[in-house]
Amino acid sequence: MNNVTNNPREKLACIFGRRSVRAYTNAQVDDDTLRLLLEAAMAAPSAVAKDPWRFVVVRRPSTLTEIASALPNGRFLAKAAAGIAVVGDIDAAHDRQLSYLLQDCSAAIENLLIAANILGLGACWLGVHPREDRIKRLREILSLPENIVPVAMISVGYPAERKEPRTRYTDRYVHHERW
Repeated sequence: MNNVTNNPREKLACIFGRRSVRAYTNAQVDDDTLRLLLEAAMAAPSAVAKDPWRFVVVRRPSTLTEIASALPNGRFLAKAAAGIAVVGDIDAAHDRQLSYLLQDCSAAIENLLIAANILGLGACWLGVHPREDRIKRLREILSLPENIVPVAMISVGYPAERKEPRTRYTDRYVHHERW
């Protein structure tokens, strides 16, 4: 990415290039790269700077397979180099509000996804919350305490597929001044 360009679209290439990647090579993602992804995630905004996000990094293939079986649209997670469970501590959330926890974790997820794209990785956001069956299963598999709310699972790896950058901008979704 060229930061000295005067072209605004080129400056946003890391955002437009972020796509959901569901096919991965066998290459492993090193610890330093995973830490960098987590640092990017934790650079997200948070209500009253409460930072309720927590993360469980999963690399063991058997655990990835078990989690994949609990997520109907996430079978590909079993082939990822790593999975990152994004969870939130309700006790740390602003006013202990679930809505703030979900917003904060979602901001962290988007930072993580964009960082993965910038670093040449592929990633995909797999929703867990608010599906009770998925929440329960992830709690069991990852031994999460009761105050920890599973929000999403992110698959991470080196992409075995390439998708064109894009936006889904739609004029009719935008209103000015009033509805």
